[in-house]
Amino acid sequence: MRVVVAEDLALLRDGLIRLLQAHGFDVVAAVETGPDLLRALTDDPPDVAVVDVRLPPTHTDEGLRAALAARSQVPGLPVLVLSQYVERLYARELLADGRGGIGYLLKDRVSDVGDFVDAVRRVAAGGTALDPTVVARLLDSRERVLPLDRLTAREREVLAHMAEGRSNAAIGTALFITEKAVAKHTNNIFAKLGLQSSEDDNRRVLAVLAYLEGEG
Repeated sequence: MRVVVAEDLALLRDGLIRLLQAHGFDVVAAVETGPDLLRALTDDPPDVAVVDVRLPPTHTDEGLRAALAARSQVPGLPVLVLSQYVERLYARELLADGRGGIGYLLKDRVSDVGDFVDAVRRVAAGGTALDPTVVARLLDSRERVLPLDRLTAREREVLAHMAEGRSNAAIGTALFITEKAVAKHTNNIFAKLGLQSSEDDNRRVLAVLAYLEGEG
């Protein structure tokens, strides 16, 4: 079974490679950045990928975003996320297509090598392997709404205009504030919703989705 490993910590990456090889897997690529992961997954798709969430160059969510991009190009590509973090918005997006072949395990909860190897094989076969903590975070509607409660009244106004598809300049005009002030509010919104500050349009979409979900 051909495996791609994505992990930026050299010791952990080497450990994963040795563990997988010891259980009969063929590690065809071991990468440490998001762009390298995307290339490895799309140039010659493996049977399964074991992916960390936070990879260079941003050390935020490069691994998950590369996995999502790869699955859009290679539908159903099996991905097992192995991370210290639960990125709820991206995790929901990863699960949303319903194609299976998805796993999300927390590193500090993987205490049995046999269970981990079984999870890799299960995901490769098109099944799922989800840590109970991840499931709880995804299903707890109160937790999904709570980040919106952290927003100030002005930030909610800015986000509402973002939901209408307005640019920062248009939002500034509508609210009678400068474009610089809008950018500051936008960065605060990203931070409070658990999205790293960025001009990435995908982050704006995810922020809007969180807003609509909380208002629905």
